[in-house]
Parts: sequence; structure tokens; C-alpha cells
Amino acid sequence: MLSSPLPCAISRYSVEPQGESHIPVPWWGITKTVLAAAILKLTETGAFRLDDPYDNWPFTIRHLLQHTSGLTTYGGAAYQKAVADGEPVWSVEDLLARHHVRQMLFLPGEGWAYSNIGYLFVRHLIERTTESDLDTALQRLMLMPLGITSTRIATTASEMAHTSWGNPTRYDPRWVFHGLLIGPPTDAVTFLDGLLAGRVLSAMSLETMQDQRRLGGPLSSRPWTKTGYGLGVMMGEVTGAGRVVGHSGVGPDSVSALYAFLDLPGRPVVSAFAPGTDEGVAEHETVRLALAG
Repeated sequence: MLSSPLPCAISRYSVEPQGESHIPVPWWGITKTVLAAAILKLTETGAFRLDDPYDNWPFTIRHLLQHTSGLTTYGGAAYQKAVADGEPVWSVEDLLARHHVRQMLFLPGEGWAYSNIGYLFVRHLIERTTESDLDTALQRLMLMPLGITSTRIATTASEMAHTSWGNPTRYDPRWVFHGLLIGPPTDAVTFLDGLLAGRVLSAMSLETMQDQRRLGGPLSSRPWTKTGYGLGVMMGEVTGAGRVVGHSGVGPDSVSALYAFLDLPGRPVVSAFAPGTDEGVAEHETVRLALAG
């Protein structure tokens, strides 16, 4: 989808027909951007500071948001088998024990490793600070102020069954321990467009969110020529379109991509969602739509 100020258009990778943009899709990794923005909003209220330590751990809240905490991620053969077999979702305690969470990959700030466990801690901080469940907190802090009413945290397999490609494997979204938003592609565009326009965060918070840790160069089969990560946002440059900021994501049956193209006229914001597990498919489509806009 292509956002304001350009007309909205359904991506060819979204199965809903033109005009039926209300059908939800899993946002996958895009959820992290919403979580990070919520944390920044809470810093604006004085609830905590980004450089405060997270509980009794050796890393800060900023480290968690930028994947520089040294925490591992969850996944691996046992996790994937449990998901595929339809096992009951593990408890958080079991998840952390199975992944030996106290065995840090590096000292905080001295490396970079994508960590879903880090964002599970981010979720806990949001819920604890707001004294509410994650969905209620995100609705109040981020979604409602932007007029977004059709996007929510998924908690059941039946909710996933009503997304664009259904849920043939009966996937339980609670396996995404940090939370999984589902909503229309239009809502994803509305969120990122409103976020970057300063409708929910201050200029200082937006600048902080885009403080980039540079990671590397091109990625195979994907449009990236330079890669980096801010606070809850993927950043860098893509072929033919210059600088981008946003997030990609992948789940068992679909992929997501949501990007603002900072160097193109009008700063288009584009989302693309596709079946399969190749994030490059959705990323290339956002580039194509942005350049065609």
C-alpha cells in the first residue's frame, strides 16, 4: 500500500481485491516498531529513561530496543518443532530457561544480535509501566491517537484464521512472545506515516529512534545496499530508492514489509505483505511501489 500524500493502492502481494483493504494481515516484525515507539512515548511522560538499566540485568532499555543487549533470541529446532506440532505455548519461564538467557552473547553495547527475547522484555516493561495488557497499552499510546481502530494484538489461532491467507497450520500467535499485531495494510501505512510526521512522538524522540547503528552492506536476494538498525526500526539504503526506515518481518506462512522512502518526493510510505517466508519479496515490492508512485 502507498500512503498519503499519494493515493492508497493495494499491493499485488495482498490477496484482498482492490478496495477491500480492511482484511487484516500479520505484521510480524513491524510490531517491534510499534513497541519501540510506545517505549519512547513512555520516556516522554517521565516513566523511565532509555539509559536506565533494565531491572537487575547489565543492559539498558536502549540496548533492548537496538538489539545491542547481548541477549540471545528464541527459535531453534525445539521451538520450531513445538510450533509445528501444535504444542501448548511454553511459559515465559520455560522459554527463557530453554534458551539459557543468562548466557550473554557479548557485553551490552559491544555487539549486535537480533533478539526477540529482548523485545519480550520490552513488552514486559510496557505492561508493567502502564499496568495493562499489551493490546490495551498499544491502543492507548500509539494506535488510537493515529485513528487506527482495526489493528490489535492477536492472542488466538482463530484470530489468525481471519487474516488474508488464513491459518491452515492453526498457528498460535502467542508463540510470538513479544506480541503480534494483526491489522489491515492501510493501518500499517497510517502508523508509520503518522509516526514520522510527529503525530505521536516529539521531534527529539523521533531523532533518537533513528539513531542508527550501522551493520553492513548488501543482503542476498533483498534490495538492501546498506543496512543498519535504530530503536525498533530497520534503516539503510535500497537499490534505486535511497534511504529507508521501517521494518520487515517473517512468520510461519507470510512476510511483511513497511518502509518510508526518505529520499523520494513526498516521502512515500509503503507496506507489502505476501505469503511465504522470503522477506525479500515484500521488500522488493515496497521499493517497486515507491518508485512507481
